[in-house]
Amino acid sequence: MNPIARIILVVVYSILGLAAAGRATVQILEKFDEAPVAYAVSALSAVLYVLIAVALWRRWETVALVGSSIELAGVLIVGTLGYVDADLWPDETVWTGYGSGYGWVPVLLPLVALYFLIRGRQRRATTNR
Repeated sequence: MNPIARIILVVVYSILGLAAAGRATVQILEKFDEAPVAYAVSALSAVLYVLIAVALWRRWETVALVGSSIELAGVLIVGTLGYVDADLWPDETVWTGYGSGYGWVPVLLPLVALYFLIRGRQRRATTNR
């Protein structure tokens, strides 16, 4: 993986992880009974963001690849379900509206990460022939 892309992804995932953790903590401590599934999704996204940041930093590319894939699936599922039936998410999550509350970074970030991770694997595969 491109070292500059890796560092940028680590920084962005770390920031998003902190933001999601802060949001989830406040939601869970103050009003968990109002929307437990939504707040659990916010907490799950925070854990996933931190895991991906650590995996990228440590060069655990398989973990980062799987984590980014799960993240993308989560954003797409939660975002789509929110538009299909708004009652499923009585309050916002990090992934609601495909991450619109975070400038759509939650839907764009895994796409960028997957691009660089897969591209790096392909480059190594062609180099090792």
